Amino acid sequence: MGPAEDAITLGSHVRIREDVVFRELQGEMVLLNLKTGVYFGLDPVGTRIWHLMQEPRSLQEILDALVGEYEVARARCQADLLTFVTRLREKELIEVSR
Repeated sequence: MGPAEDAITLGSHVRIREDVVFRELQGEMVLLNLKTGVYFGLDPVGTRIWHLMQEPRSLQEILDALVGEYEVARARCQADLLTFVTRLREKELIEVSR
């Protein structure tokens, strides 16, 4: 797959991988990929994004929800969301599709 085919966009859909377990502790999420043994912790905003990813939706829909819930500029939120999703994919915690 080339870089353009692999790019994450607002039209992309995300899905939590089946081999990932997660638990919320004091408002923050802890993730574990059972296959790779990778642990990953999320702050409260990351936890909110994780909750939004539990239902089938595009990144555009997640962005719209975040902008409606937080006082943040859309451009900044979009950049942070795409960076966050890229990190989750690199850690093999989610799958991204079009």
